[in-house]
Amino acid sequence: MDQLGSKFGEFQALVIDVWQYGLLGIDFGRILTALGILVIFLLLRRLFTWFVLNRIEAYSKSHNSLISADVMNAIRAPVRFIPVVMGVFFALSHLELQGDLEVLAARLGRTLVVIVLFWGLYSLLAPLSSSFEKLRSVLTSAMVDWLVKFLRFAVVVIGAATVLEVWGISIGPVLAGFGLIGVAVALGAQDLFKNLIGGLLILAERRFNIGDWILVDDIAEGTVETIGFRSTLVRRFDKAPVFVPNAKLSDNAVTNFTAMTHRRIYWVIGVEYGTTVEQLREVRDSIENYVTDNADFAPADEVATFVRIDSFNDSSIDILLYCFTRTTKWGEWLKIKEELAYKVKEIVEGAGTGFAFPSRSVYVHALPAENPEAFTPLSGH
Repeated sequence: MDQLGSKFGEFQALVIDVWQYGLLGIDFGRILTALGILVIFLLLRRLFTWFVLNRIEAYSKSHNSLISADVMNAIRAPVRFIPVVMGVFFALSHLELQGDLEVLAARLGRTLVVIVLFWGLYSLLAPLSSSFEKLRSVLTSAMVDWLVKFLRFAVVVIGAATVLEVWGISIGPVLAGFGLIGVAVALGAQDLFKNLIGGLLILAERRFNIGDWILVDDIAEGTVETIGFRSTLVRRFDKAPVFVPNAKLSDNAVTNFTAMTHRRIYWVIGVEYGTTVEQLREVRDSIENYVTDNADFAPADEVATFVRIDSFNDSSIDILLYCFTRTTKWGEWLKIKEELAYKVKEIVEGAGTGFAFPSRSVYVHALPAENPEAFTPLSGH
């Protein structure tokens, strides 16, 4: 019996020793308490987020600094991560680590703080870019978007470099290594850099903006949706996307229909050769009066406007109609052009003449004197 009691005492001492030694010299009691601290902060994460966001919103209202819903949504995720950082910090502090473990815990805490800070900056750049109204008046929307993308990339790079510094890794040799890699990549990625420079030229020259209707001969025609670092997305009118390399847009002629001040109508109206001079004058003057007196057309002192007897064609006497509408919208332009077509037909028919169509006259001076011989098929033998 005494021997059994002695063994039980040894077992009890063993359990206590294991419990106190724990993991890496940390007793399990502290480990469980640290885990409990971490769990408590995780459970309070939603309450903490709600409290912080409400405080930010209240501060914004009291200082007449309205913060948009996009900004609040952008910082929500980084704010929700703050309790995790706090939980890790207090849990590691409770463990009272020593030596290398203490250094490791300190670096882990610093890393998490750096992640929260740069994550918040990265998330804020996108919604804050919409408030750069003054900057958009100087630069184009696409240039502002490129600037935001560059700033976000810079935030990522600086954040990564800060984390490396926290862990004692010097970024100088790393940058030197990337420099050698960059030279090798540059030799094999000349088209990439060419397109990048092409995109910069497009933005600097303001050839077009997002939403413009452009035409690049034999390449694409449609509406510009995005101007990227390498290519530009042009949405065709059949809704098919076309990704055009920026180099093609910078090297080729681009017609920007959105930048038009007026929209042209250029017709050649052919009337019959039987039309008299008086009828020609009546048709010409009536068409000119209609274009001049109609507010849908730009005046002659603003744009070139011509209604003239132009040429004698093979089958018609041609009248040149050259004018511009005030609107540049395609649908409105089509409607104005339709009304003009009705009016031209009314004028021509009202003058007592008609539209010419291709024809050919054949004059025979004399018929053959003899009729051709009749063809008689051979009889079989």
